[in-house]
Amino acid sequence: MKHTLEVIEEHIPALRRYAWALVRDRDRADDLVQDCLERAIGRWSSRRDDGNLRAWLFTILHNLHISAIRQTMRRGPHVALEDSGYDPPVAPDAEHHVAAHDALAAIALLPLEQRTVLLLVGVEELTYEEAAKVLGVPLGTIMSRLSRGRERLHSLLESGGASPLRRVK
Repeated sequence: MKHTLEVIEEHIPALRRYAWALVRDRDRADDLVQDCLERAIGRWSSRRDDGNLRAWLFTILHNLHISAIRQTMRRGPHVALEDSGYDPPVAPDAEHHVAAHDALAAIALLPLEQRTVLLLVGVEELTYEEAAKVLGVPLGTIMSRLSRGRERLHSLLESGGASPLRRVK
């Protein structure tokens, strides 16, 4: 068991980043990662020894997120009593802060399929093959979703359509 925890532990920061990018809430992201780790440890014996552990963990996390979305759609949205108060890390100057805000807002506007591929490949640096395994789709689908996601992200950032903030230079 100790070996299992040591092997999984090195992937926790990447899982937390991906979870936060998906749900945009620190508490929900932590819950999602905890559920992922609980499931991974519980099903450790069913994991293929020759498989990619990182892709397996991201697959579990992604599937849990999709299940939560489906559950929310069935039950209606959850309304929190208070905000989490999480401030994403940003660069110290105002220009970088605005750019980071715009990028996060634009990513949030992408369709889920494009957003997940963009985050897995662009942020978590998974290969196209690993992302295809995580999402359970063919490699060509990853490439087309990534291309459309990048195009749409670029369009949103160029048009300023992702942010209600107005830039003043």
